[in-house]
Amino acid sequence: MRFQGCVAIITGAGSGIGRATARRLADEGARLALIDWSAEGLAETASLLPATAEALTLVLDVSDEPAVEKAVAEVLERFGQIDVLCNNAGVAGGHMDITEQDRAQWERVLGVNLIGPMLFIKHVSPHMRARRKGAIVNTASVAGIRSGAGGNAYSASKAGVINLTMTAACDLGEAGVRVNAVCPGLVETGMTKPVFDYARANDKVHKLGSRCELRRYGRPEEIAAAIAFLASDDASYITGQALPVDGGNTASLNMPGMKV
Repeated sequence: MRFQGCVAIITGAGSGIGRATARRLADEGARLALIDWSAEGLAETASLLPATAEALTLVLDVSDEPAVEKAVAEVLERFGQIDVLCNNAGVAGGHMDITEQDRAQWERVLGVNLIGPMLFIKHVSPHMRARRKGAIVNTASVAGIRSGAGGNAYSASKAGVINLTMTAACDLGEAGVRVNAVCPGLVETGMTKPVFDYARANDKVHKLGSRCELRRYGRPEEIAAAIAFLASDDASYITGQALPVDGGNTASLNMPGMKV
């Protein structure tokens, strides 16, 4: 019950890692503000929480600043405090060659994956600063560390999240607010569903995660466990860090043909 008495905002809570994080924090006593663009996804997540869990669901686009500002105000009106912010909302953006990139696509991916976390940090951190406590955990990706794990726009956005994590940690550290990131490897979520569907349809499931040192892909619950750790007082002296949760994917060279 590390989050007993705490209030946590989780974006991208309608599926995947966001849903798993909501369940993990609720199991540990947190009151939740669940945010996603999908009302259906949020309703399903809420239905999976413990019966005793208190959760507010808000449907919005995280790249819309007025909507973000309004949502933060609603959370404070409902709960009176914000202790944890988990910026998890994200979109993939495809794998087109750089010569085929579309500006509108880049703007959408950067808007959700990078501007969204910035906006929530901007509007939540003044409250955390005033209370001189708080934990922010951003979901980046191994794609933000090295190439080969995502398309151009997605990888650039996640590299930006890693750097945003470090700069925000420097801005907020004096006020006792910690900012960290997790960098998931291959995990089966709604966003990665096309990869898994293709592998299953073409008898290639055995190759999923084969380039990781653990030779398997991850589960959303494994990423949620790392997020819960970084958000908890167990990580009270950790800030400005990007933690790969990737089965060892970034521990060694990850070039095509080098691992079998």
